[in-house]
Parts: sequence; structure tokens; C-alpha cells
Amino acid sequence: MPGRTLGVVGLGAIGVEVANAAHLLGMRVLGFDPQITVQRAWQLSSGVEQALSLDDLFSRADMVTVHVPLLDNTRNLVNPARLRLLKNGSVILNFARSGIVDEAAVLEALSGGKLGAYICDFPTAELKDHPKVVALPHLGASTGEAEENCAIIVADTLREFLENGNVRNSVNFPEAILPRTTGATRLSIANENVPNMVGQISTALASANLNIADLLNKSRGELAYTLIDVDGNVPPAIVEQLRKIEGVLTARLVAV
Repeated sequence: MPGRTLGVVGLGAIGVEVANAAHLLGMRVLGFDPQITVQRAWQLSSGVEQALSLDDLFSRADMVTVHVPLLDNTRNLVNPARLRLLKNGSVILNFARSGIVDEAAVLEALSGGKLGAYICDFPTAELKDHPKVVALPHLGASTGEAEENCAIIVADTLREFLENGNVRNSVNFPEAILPRTTGATRLSIANENVPNMVGQISTALASANLNIADLLNKSRGELAYTLIDVDGNVPPAIVEQLRKIEGVLTARLVAV
């Protein structure tokens, strides 16, 4: 709807596509994602504006669409307090996960006139019969083409992790992509997101007189992931030493 403002919560693969498409249709688009990756930022249209916070987005948008995973910090993200920030007659779209939206609060806002419509693909007995709700079956990803593309993505993602240690499209791990350094040995380490973990890993490598050629450390919530390219060969004993560091979950040499 040209001239209307769409708020996009979550700027991952799908959120970026939605934001860009809405911008091309002539909408003003606000985006919010405190963990947006560099890759997604490059893909995002320069015309998409940054919302300063969720409350800022809800207070300025005519329509809000959510594209985030269901985690403890996203459950009931659309709640009574944020619904009160919306303009009268606003629209909520939820094609992510049911629990991201407080259903009871949405029904109350619909009946009270705060919301003009709620569109989702999580139909329940309470939602499907409400005159202001468009409830679709949760089957958008079940076409033959979608299933085939998902299989290809899964295979490519797994191969990239096994061969290079890179993490893409993960629900609970940070996205971590590091180009391989020619002639180096790669280590991949998953650990608890606690202070001085990279320092301990670096110290262990230095004690074996191993030089770090490149390093990438990313965190997400309670987890962190580190990719390290080391000049020369890494003895198996060093890998075992890394595994014994308190907080390290896994450590492995990535085959060339």
C-alpha cells in the first residue's frame, strides 16, 4: 500500500526480502534487528529506515510484520504494551511463529478497534472465526519447489560447515563466515559466551608456538563460535588441550 508505513521486525533472509519488496511497492519501511548480519545489511535497500527500538517501530508503523524465531526473548514480542503504541486501525502480520504474538491481546485489540486486522498462518478456534482475522493454513513452505530448494540449502549449508567450519542459517548459533587462508590449518571452536575465552584459546596456541593467520569470533546469546586459521599444522594434542578449556563445547580441525 503506497504511502503507508510498514514496520519489519527481524531482518534475516525473509525479513530483508519483505522490506525490499515493500519499499519497491512504494511503502515507507522501518526495520529493526539488533543482530542484523553484515551480509543481510548489504542486501537491504538503502531506502529502508532504521527504527531505534521495537517501541519506536510500533509507534510509527501502520502495519507490523514479524520475521524472528521463537525464543525466550521473542515470545509475546507483540504484547499489550506494544499494541497500545500502534495507531488505531493498524495491521499485524505474523508468518513467523504463533508464540511471538500474544493472541489474547490481539483479539482484545481487534474487538476494541485498536487493530484493524490480524493476518497469520497459525489459525486457532478463537482466531479463525473473528471477522477481522485472516488465518491461512501453515503450508507456504510445502510446495514441491520449496521442498526441493530447502533440501538444496540444507545440503549446501551442511557441506560448508563440514568443509570450512562456516555457520550459515542457524537458529541458535551466530552466523560465522571466514574465507580460508591459503596454506593455513583451520580450527572451529564452539563455546559458552563467557569472558576471556578467545584469550585462553590464543594462549594455548601461542604456547605451542603456533601463529594465528586469521580469526573470527561471533556470539549469540549464551553461545559463541570461533574460527581460527593457524599457520602450519596443529598437533592433535593442542586440539585436546583446547577441548579441556572450561566452557569449550567442541573443538575440531577442519579438513582442507
